[in-house]
Amino acid sequence: MSDIVRIETNQRMSRVVKAGGLVFVGGQTSADHTPDIKVQTAKVLDKIDAFLEKAGIDKTRLVSAQVWLADIDRDFAGMNAVWDAWVPQGHAPARATVQAKLAAPELLVEIAVVALA
Repeated sequence: MSDIVRIETNQRMSRVVKAGGLVFVGGQTSADHTPDIKVQTAKVLDKIDAFLEKAGIDKTRLVSAQVWLADIDRDFAGMNAVWDAWVPQGHAPARATVQAKLAAPELLVEIAVVALA
């Protein structure tokens, strides 16, 4: 049985969990709710980069991503422009993108990822 390592844990959740050779980064949103989709997406991906670094890996290890958009019709192309520039060539994870009601009306995007440790 492998150990479970939790990073930035509180009563409700851990930001990162390492278990079974995988690294799970929970859903991340932009701390600044005022920018457009491109800026919010960039801020979310910066947070994911930082959490992957805390777990001792980088985005070349991604295997899966889940993206939630508040308005997929309006924001899909803008989010993808930032995403495509962020994902290293040849290292795109399996990904699902859906529209969802997010935790606050100002939030435009939330992203969670899974990577190999």
